[in-house]
Amino acid sequence: MNELINKISEEDLQELKKAKQLLENPGIAIKLSNIIGNPIQKGFEVLPKNWNEKLSDITKSSLLKAADAAIFTIKDKNINKSSNLMHKIAVGATGTIGGLFGLTGLAVELPLTTTIILRSIADIARSHGEPVKEIDTKLACLEVFALGGNSIEDDNLESSYYATRTFLSNSIVQTNKFVAEHGVFHEGTTVFLNIIGKIAERFGIQVTEKTIAQSVPVIGAAGGALINTLFITHFQEMATGHFTVRKLERKYGKEFIKELYNLKK
Repeated sequence: MNELINKISEEDLQELKKAKQLLENPGIAIKLSNIIGNPIQKGFEVLPKNWNEKLSDITKSSLLKAADAAIFTIKDKNINKSSNLMHKIAVGATGTIGGLFGLTGLAVELPLTTTIILRSIADIARSHGEPVKEIDTKLACLEVFALGGNSIEDDNLESSYYATRTFLSNSIVQTNKFVAEHGVFHEGTTVFLNIIGKIAERFGIQVTEKTIAQSVPVIGAAGGALINTLFITHFQEMATGHFTVRKLERKYGKEFIKELYNLKK
């Protein structure tokens, strides 16, 4: 253990520890449960029988629209700090739709919310030195939607964070290979739709939890805004941790940082 730690500066080690704290903290369900006063799991009974099928369509559509509106249009800029507060205010406004209309408003609200969150994620990536025009960075931004943090009961040998990256790695490799061979990339390609489908599987879990919280009768518009603010805060934290790790991987190598990250300390 000491041999690994001695190969990284103290400043970078502390950055890695902070990133791990963000990425491995309890997931959004626990935070939402604190707002509504009941475990999210009890809210599954309010969902219609065909919810999973509808959710899959809405989630994939939202990610595709967000990619088109945010990730494919963001510009490279030299910035050191992301505009987290501005994006929180914007996403809070879209949350009033979910608070007022619940399940019926999701098809309207989620694409807007997802686009704002993705723009914030890309902003955070850029502030960590990522070249946002490159396909690898664009995919890394989308990857954040699959990061949910751990549940309190989780005690996996490998972190939830790296397990998720492993789950998506083959699709990312195939997408990068496609771009290298064809020199073009857009949101309609098969490889892109494949990775969107995989991310949507994970993102859909968190969308379900958010929707359940917004469906509580007493929540209303103000509560919907609060829940959406918590929702984007979660992904901003995931993005900060993710792009901190990627920055350190560029400096020290992926395997070294992964091994150091997974040390039980």
